Amino acid sequence: MTLKEHFKKHIVLAYPVVIGQLGHIMVSVADTMMVGHVGVIPLAAATFAGTIYHTLLLFGIGVSYAITPLVAATKPDDQPILMKYLQNGLILNAVLSLALLGIGLIASQFLMNFGQEEAVAIEAKSYLIIVSASLIPLMVFQTFRQFSEGLSDTFNPMVVSVIANLLNVALNYVMIYGKFGFTALGLDGAGYATLISRVVMAVLLIWAIRNRFAGFQFHFDWINIKRMLKIGIPSGMQYVFEVGAFAMAAIMVGWISAEALAAHQVALNLSAITYMCATGLASAATIRIGNQIGLKDLHGLKTAGYTAYGLVTGFMAVMAVLFILFRFTMSSWYVNDEYVQSVAAGLLIIVAGYQVSDGLQAVGLGILRGLTDVKVPTMVTFVSYWLIAIPGGYLFAFHWDMGIEGVWYALLLGLSVAAILHILRFVRLVRKLRF
Repeated sequence: MTLKEHFKKHIVLAYPVVIGQLGHIMVSVADTMMVGHVGVIPLAAATFAGTIYHTLLLFGIGVSYAITPLVAATKPDDQPILMKYLQNGLILNAVLSLALLGIGLIASQFLMNFGQEEAVAIEAKSYLIIVSASLIPLMVFQTFRQFSEGLSDTFNPMVVSVIANLLNVALNYVMIYGKFGFTALGLDGAGYATLISRVVMAVLLIWAIRNRFAGFQFHFDWINIKRMLKIGIPSGMQYVFEVGAFAMAAIMVGWISAEALAAHQVALNLSAITYMCATGLASAATIRIGNQIGLKDLHGLKTAGYTAYGLVTGFMAVMAVLFILFRFTMSSWYVNDEYVQSVAAGLLIIVAGYQVSDGLQAVGLGILRGLTDVKVPTMVTFVSYWLIAIPGGYLFAFHWDMGIEGVWYALLLGLSVAAILHILRFVRLVRKLRF
């Protein structure tokens, strides 16, 4: 394949995955935008509950990613092996979803202990309970999505995600604001809309790809479960370390004020959109690297990896420019409070500064996951975010009086370190790789 063909293949494979990834985050974006116009306190509560929920969500998604490289490296006509991955992946993800729900329910009982404003903690409690319940249908969806993407079918998950998002927005409108005779539920309405749309999403995807899993049955195979856990747990922890760092950042920002927390949510929400696009490119990279391993094509593997890095660099650079140019307009989409808009617009300058680093580290994880290299990248994420970004954020914000901007500058530093180390890891591995 020529370099041009590599770029084309990656784009064709990636764009449905990107749209599918956006499906996850656009649920939160829609909730945030529509709740933000209810008031600052509900927006701050959504932010606070979201710090816990999104950590659980992305850990679950990270574990489910283990299915994709295993399926991608299997011959498409080897149905018994493919079914083992699907069957045991579903068992694993179902059990995990119940565990994540349990953590969410327990955490909801201790929200008063995080130093947030009382009104924010009270409103966040019921919302966290509702969206935690949505993790069960989400993990079912993820199982069939990762299986489908491992077979290079990225189209069906994309279509289902788009439909579910449109449903979520419609339900938000009805349940948050109380339209068509329904009671206005505010933030809780956004939670119920998320839950319903994710149930529909799981059902639709199972129906859409039903012909791909003929002969499906629940057959527990500990060997396959262990293979998935070996890849999935470190992959999930990578997301926990990164998203958990942003969650901890939100808690620190909440110590400043509810207005600062609302502004933080605006900047974080916009940043999450481009991040999820980058993870879509990363998922495509995982598939392509897995395919090249199956073909034993070292040159193709290297080119596929560098193509992914090139694509994400270009995309994130464009997004950085857009954040700078339209920062005030974007902030106004979320909230009517002019002070919150101003603070959020300032944060978007910092967000623009780390776009390329964020994209490179996300794609770096995807490439290394395709190589089934997960332990070292997990340590890199831990060091970058929990030994650099979080301590740095506390020092910048509270000891050096940089406020909310200090927290975000530390996040920029952590993302940049992670990006550099993931690239160096890939270069080292491909030099040693032999087929």
